[in-house]
Parts: sequence; structure tokens; C-alpha cells
Amino acid sequence: MAFWTYMLHCHGGQYYTGDTGDLENRMAQHHAGSIPGFTADRLPVKLVWAQDFPTRYEALSMERRIKGWSRAKKKALIRGDWKEISRLAKSRGKDEASTGSARTDEGPVPVKR
Repeated sequence: MAFWTYMLHCHGGQYYTGDTGDLENRMAQHHAGSIPGFTADRLPVKLVWAQDFPTRYEALSMERRIKGWSRAKKKALIRGDWKEISRLAKSRGKDEASTGSARTDEGPVPVKR
């Protein structure tokens, strides 16, 4: 079973990052507004990035990491621009780029936009 970290672009321009064991079902819940809180108040939402991980722990860890990133760094992740992610990490004095993904060899799962 795969576990997912995902990012949504919400009405109003904000990003939401979450994790789940069933991406298709979670997206249906977000689109229906059935998950109370941040996304339900910012519909419509659009899936802009997703990556699968072999364990729930890795998916949750990536979610928490992304939530601490700047908007610019999140946009670079959506584009798959690893050079920019690395540059932004170094400009903040942190080495987040080396832990940006547990599976950089495979890259993020393409998302229809």
C-alpha cells in the first residue's frame, strides 16, 4: 500500500499540504467540502502535486517538511525544479534540499492541471 503527500491550490491562492493512504478518496472528500477546516472554507481546490511513499511515516514527514517551506519553495516543488529548491534551501541557511524527498530518483507523480 502506498501513502501519499499532496498539495492543493485553494481558492484565494493559498496552498494546503496533507497526507493520506487513499489519494483518490481524499481528493473526492476535499472537492465535496466534507473535510471541515481549511480546504472546506477555500473551495474549489486543485491537486497540484503528489508523491507516493512506502510508509505512512515518510508521507507524514514530507507533509510536515513542506508545511515549513516558503511559498516560493512550494511553487518550485510543484514545477519539479530541484535546483531552485536547493537554492532556496541554501539561501535560508538550511540544508532542506538533501531531505526534500525520500524518492528523488523517481520524482513526483505527474498531476493533471
